[in-house]
Amino acid sequence: VIDHPKYQESNRIAIFLSMPDEIQTEEIIKDIFKQGKECFIPRYKPQSNHMDMLKLSSAEDISSLALTSWNILQPSDDDSAREEALAGGGLDLIFMPGLGFDKKGNRLGRGKGYYDTYLERCMKHPRGKPYTIALAFREQICESVPVTENDVPIDEILYEGC
Repeated sequence: VIDHPKYQESNRIAIFLSMPDEIQTEEIIKDIFKQGKECFIPRYKPQSNHMDMLKLSSAEDISSLALTSWNILQPSDDDSAREEALAGGGLDLIFMPGLGFDKKGNRLGRGKGYYDTYLERCMKHPRGKPYTIALAFREQICESVPVTENDVPIDEILYEGC
């Protein structure tokens, strides 16, 4: 990931904070700060499909985040001091989580449509849609993933041996 050309050329990067069954992103987050890039993480709104990408000030900033009922660390709802990526300069790159992927760029998420809805919002930003890279285990690559017209394909899937 760290040697990937899209990562190297990106300055504003959104990345998920890993759940136990996902590719662990902690080292990538540390490298984002080490290289002087800007790091944004998701804040999900329950009972909706709305998600914002809020700026982290440092890798250590993660320890100040609240744990949601889904066991995900994220900025609290009353945290209005953080920059939202689309309220500012947009994003260059989004690292995407998922449960399953196919080689056509289709992604199976957890069913709420948070990332698809966010990517639709990105397309309306002057900077446009950021490059999207899914981080996956080889076992998550499927022949075919079911999609609907609201699903936004991802640009690339990184997994061991790809």
